[in-house]
Amino acid sequence: MAAQTQGIQQLLAAEKRAAEKINEARKRKTQRLKQAKQEAQQEVEKYRQERETEFKGFEQKYLGTKEDIEAQIRKDTEAEIDNMKRTVQQNKQQVIVRLLQLVRNLPANSHKRFITTSSLSNSYQWIIPFLP
Repeated sequence: MAAQTQGIQQLLAAEKRAAEKINEARKRKTQRLKQAKQEAQQEVEKYRQERETEFKGFEQKYLGTKEDIEAQIRKDTEAEIDNMKRTVQQNKQQVIVRLLQLVRNLPANSHKRFITTSSLSNSYQWIIPFLP
């Protein structure tokens, strides 16, 4: 019986050591996964930085700096405004003349629902005595 208990004790101890080794292996695996994630993140960040630097160089080479773009937009806007002002000055007199022609040539017709006093007195004779 003592041999059986000693054998069971050895089996339990071996099982305990095996469980500890499995737990240690899991911890190492988790740690390696975390480390691999960090390394991958660092590689991604490094690649992103390289691409960002390359893009900035490309942008400056072909588009110019932000100030250059702003200056070009400002210059184009001022040119467009000057063009509009010039067009207004050229056509201002013609527009005024045309507006005056339209205002002077308005027909003096009454609206179709306009009621004159003569038609009012014929249609509503019974109301007139009550008006003050």
